Amino acid sequence: MGRIVCFANQKGGVGKTTTCVNLCAAVKDKRRKILLIDADPQGNASTGMGVDKHAGPTLYDVLIRGRDARDAIVQTKYGDVLPSNLDLSGAAVELVDIPDRETVLKKALAPIKDQYEYIFIDCPPSLGLLTINALAAADTVLIPMQCEFYAMEGLTDLMTSMRLTKNRFNPDLKIEGIVLTMYDKRLSFSGQVAQEVDRHFGRAVYRTVIPRNVRIAEAPSHGKPVSAYSRLSKGADAYDRLALEFFKHNHTADV
Repeated sequence: MGRIVCFANQKGGVGKTTTCVNLCAAVKDKRRKILLIDADPQGNASTGMGVDKHAGPTLYDVLIRGRDARDAIVQTKYGDVLPSNLDLSGAAVELVDIPDRETVLKKALAPIKDQYEYIFIDCPPSLGLLTINALAAADTVLIPMQCEFYAMEGLTDLMTSMRLTKNRFNPDLKIEGIVLTMYDKRLSFSGQVAQEVDRHFGRAVYRTVIPRNVRIAEAPSHGKPVSAYSRLSKGADAYDRLALEFFKHNHTADV
C-alpha cells in the first residue's frame, strides 16, 4: 500500500512546493510509481509538473463534487498528478457543511492508495481545512524549512497542528523529516539555523540540504522539475541525493 507523505509548512516561500515537485521527479527517476496531489489553490505544483490545471477535473471536483480521484489524475513524465487551481480556494468554505469534513481527502484516496508506492501532497501555506485534510490522510509529514531566523517560529505552529490532528483524526501520523532549503554556505546564519534545527530535532533532520540555485528557481517557468530542466545543476544533484536519503530515512520519528 502506498505511503502518503504530506509536504507542509505554514510559512510561504520556504521551498515547500519546489521540494515536493523536485523530490517527486527524483523519486520517479528511481523507477518508483508516484502521485503528486496539489492541495494548494495556487496550483503551483501542477504548473511545475507541466500540467495544464484548467484542462480537466481537479482536486476541487474530487473533494466537493465527489468525483472519482482517478478521473482527475494526469500522467506526466515526472509522475502522476492530481492538479488544482483557484477553484480549490472555495473548498475550505464549502467543506464546512460536509460531514466528517476533515477526512474527505482520506476517503477519496482510499481506492487508489495501493496503486502507488508514494503519494505526495503539497499543502497550502496555511493551517486551514485543506491542510488538516492532508494531515488526516497522510502517513508522514515532510517539512521543508528555509534557513532563516524566523523559520523555527513557523515550525512550532505546524507541530501544534500536527499534534491536534494526530489526537483527533490520525493517531499514526509521524514526522517523515525536516529538509533545509535555500541554504547558502556563504551566509553564517544559514549554518546557525541548521545547527539549531539539528539540536531540536536530531535524526528527523535530513543530512541533504537544498542550496540556493538559479536552475531550481528557473525550472517552474518551463513547466519542468529541475532534473528535467538542468540535470547537471547543483539543484538537480541535491534533489537526487535527497531522494536516495528519503528511501533510507527513518520513518518513525514521533510528532
